[in-house]
Amino acid sequence: MNHLRTFILLAALTALFVGVGYLIGGPAGMMIALAFALVGNLISYWNADKIVLSMYRAQVVPENHPDARVRAYAGDVREMAQRAGLPMPKITIIESEQPNAFATGRDPSHAAVAATTGLLTMLDRREIRAVMGHELAHVKNRDTLTMTVTATIAGAISALANFAFFFGGNDRERPGGILGVIAIMILAPIAAGLVQMAISRHREYEADESGAEISGDPAALSSALQKIDAYARGGRVNFQAERNPATAHMFIINPLLGRGADNLFSTHPSTQNRVAALAKRFGGRSAAPPPEIITSTRPRPTGPWEKPGEQTSSRKPGPWG
Repeated sequence: MNHLRTFILLAALTALFVGVGYLIGGPAGMMIALAFALVGNLISYWNADKIVLSMYRAQVVPENHPDARVRAYAGDVREMAQRAGLPMPKITIIESEQPNAFATGRDPSHAAVAATTGLLTMLDRREIRAVMGHELAHVKNRDTLTMTVTATIAGAISALANFAFFFGGNDRERPGGILGVIAIMILAPIAAGLVQMAISRHREYEADESGAEISGDPAALSSALQKIDAYARGGRVNFQAERNPATAHMFIINPLLGRGADNLFSTHPSTQNRVAALAKRFGGRSAAPPPEIITSTRPRPTGPWEKPGEQTSSRKPGPWG
């Protein structure tokens, strides 16, 4: 039923794109829009991981990475992927102070996971494992292709609507005339965003549950979700996400500042609702107090990669520092 609902929403998004083409350019515009939709979906299918990773300038993590935290992150992803019966994904890091993560790729055999440097700096190892378990759940559930295609079509609809005045002939040749074009410019991106958000929110709940099972630590996932949400709201900007808002739904927490309510206009469920859903599913195993949020400009690294008694207050957070 969940996959059927996703298919229906994707079909609605494609139909909306074709309908916008018709309203702008008539039958010819509809055929052009349909051709663009097919080409865009093919490109997304074959190059989903490359497209998104290049947007965020993600760097593949070598096995001999000099930072112990990065090696621990990569090692945990490999261990969990093997335990979940998944092919080994491409493991990458993104230079960003905002803690966050996402997965991409057309199928489990061509998947990639990405964590920001902020995630590896501000969360402990259990929380990082739980976050990456969530991302591996997206890979296992084959959400990565759906979410990438959704971002591609939604972005195309917004671009087509923004350039509506430049398509077709004169106003009389456009169905609906000038008022119709204005309506398209306003309503089409909103409708595309609503469909995109509906797909994303429902996929996040599923990935939370499956990811908690993969990592075996629902309490750490609850803690990580609260901590990431607080950091994102605290003003740490993900500049790449702000430049590519159509990809925001791919992250574990909305990377766009101040947009976290569980309503029609959110790409993610509210963190409070996600934590409550984990508690309902896993009971006491997911119970975790709200994490203490470090508010300094450069938080002190924490995690089991620190040696006992090691003084870390002056230590750099990694090779990106």
